[in-house]
Amino acid sequence: MKTAVSVPDDIFRLAEVAARRLQVSRSQLYATAISEFLGRRQGDVVTERLNKVYSRRPAKVDSALHRAQLRSLEKGSW
Repeated sequence: MKTAVSVPDDIFRLAEVAARRLQVSRSQLYATAISEFLGRRQGDVVTERLNKVYSRRPAKVDSALHRAQLRSLEKGSW
């Protein structure tokens, strides 16, 4: 799909240089950049949802497990 967007001159110049260096069209460079940006944002959405779920009540760790974790750190086994 064709679209028109406005970008600051300095970003446009950097994109032109990057497209030439990578030997891709400007359109391909922009499409790749948008795709990668959206992919990273999808991960942020998942994290935000998990944070919301886990923030509803405080986390509780079994005391025996907590002691075992502390012992393993003291031994330097990691």
